[in-house]
Amino acid sequence: MTEVLQPVFQNWDFPPIVTTLLAVTAAIYIRGWIKIRRTRPHLFPSWRLVCFLAGIVSLVIAVASPLDTLGDKLLFLHMAQHYVFMSVAPPLIALAAPVVPMLRGLPRWFIRHVLGPIFMVRSFRRFVHALVQLRPAWLLMNLSYIAWHIPAAYEFALRYEGWHNCEHACFFFSSLLFWWPIIEPWPFQLQSNRWLLLPYLLSADIINTAVSAMLVFGGRVFYPSYAVEPRMFGISALTDQAAAGAFMWVLGSTVFLIPTFLITMQQLSKRGPFNRRLRNSPAARSHSTL
Repeated sequence: MTEVLQPVFQNWDFPPIVTTLLAVTAAIYIRGWIKIRRTRPHLFPSWRLVCFLAGIVSLVIAVASPLDTLGDKLLFLHMAQHYVFMSVAPPLIALAAPVVPMLRGLPRWFIRHVLGPIFMVRSFRRFVHALVQLRPAWLLMNLSYIAWHIPAAYEFALRYEGWHNCEHACFFFSSLLFWWPIIEPWPFQLQSNRWLLLPYLLSADIINTAVSAMLVFGGRVFYPSYAVEPRMFGISALTDQAAAGAFMWVLGSTVFLIPTFLITMQQLSKRGPFNRRLRNSPAARSHSTL
C-alpha cells in the first residue's frame, strides 16, 4: 500500500507562473466578491465564493499534482487531468458568476485604461457574446476534445511542453464556454429556448462515449508513448488505456446526464399546477384580452 501511495504524495510540482496566476485570480475574485456583497448580497452568497475557490483549487491540483507529473506514464491519470480541466473546474467557476466580481476586484485604473477601451469596441462585444451562444460553444468544446485526442495531436502535445499547456488551455476555456449557457451565470441570460440544452448536452455525451469506447474496445495502444514507458504498478499499457476510457465514459457521461435531468425537471415544473393556475388567473385572462 505504501508503494502505491508514495508517488501520489511525492510527485507534486507547482509551476510558478500558472500557480501565481491562479493565486492572483483568486485574490481578485475575493476582493470583488467582498465589494459586491455590500450592494447585492442576495446575488453573491457565500456558496459562490466557495465554488470559485474550489474551481481554482481543482486547477492547481490539475497542474501540480501527479495528474500532471505522472500523466505521461499513466494514461488514466492524464485523462483524469483532462476531466478536471473540462468537467470540474469550468462548471464550478461558472457557478461563481465570475464576471462582475472579477471586474469589481480589478484596480480602477486597469478597468479605465485597459479594459474600458477594449469593451467600447462593438465588434469585440459582439464576438464575446457570440462565443457563449449554443452553437459556437458546442463546436469549440467538442472540436477541441476530438482534435487533441487524435493520436498524432496527443503525441505532439506530449513531446512539447508549450503545446501541452496549449492543449490544457483549450480544454479549460472551451469547456468554460460550453458550461456558460447551461449555468447562466449572472448577469448572462440564454437567449435560446432552454429545451435546446437537452440535445446540446446529449450530443456532447455521444461524442464523449465514442472517444471513450474507442479507448476501451480498441484492442491496441493508440498512444505509442505509453507503450514504451516503464509501466507503473505493473499495469500494462492496454489495461491502462481501457481504464482511462472507462473513467471518461462513466464520469464524462454522468457530468452531462445530471444537468440534462435537472434542466428537464426545471422545464417541466414550469408547466406544473401552480403555473397553470397562474396562467388561468383572472389577471392573466384580462391581460390576454388586451
